Amino acid sequence: MNEVTFVNLTPHSVNIMRAGASNLIVPASGTVARVKSTSLKVNEARSCDIIAISYGEVEDLPAPVAGTVYIVSAMVAARVQARPDVMSPWGLQRDKDGVVIGCKGLVATQAYYEVHHAQAN
Repeated sequence: MNEVTFVNLTPHSVNIMRAGASNLIVPASGTVARVKSTSLKVNEARSCDIIAISYGEVEDLPAPVAGTVYIVSAMVAARVQARPDVMSPWGLQRDKDGVVIGCKGLVATQAYYEVHHAQAN
């Protein structure tokens, strides 16, 4: 898997803090994959709106391309578990003020695990 192209479909750079190596910074591509949602106000409590949200399809996720891994939000990845080419940041690292400064690695989808686990056995 070393010969792979990462395409970052989040709105910000992803800083992967690799053990024993320099950080790998994957810049935002300019396209953001998102889960379509619809919200509806269903109530109010203490002057706060109570909203119901319905989640739909993933938008702006390109079709698979050989040798390419798409980095997306965890929410997008959860909706496309059948795609072995989709991953999300894992092990968020924060500075002393709690601001995210990077991640330890990437989380693979179930499909990625199944493909690569089967190849190993």
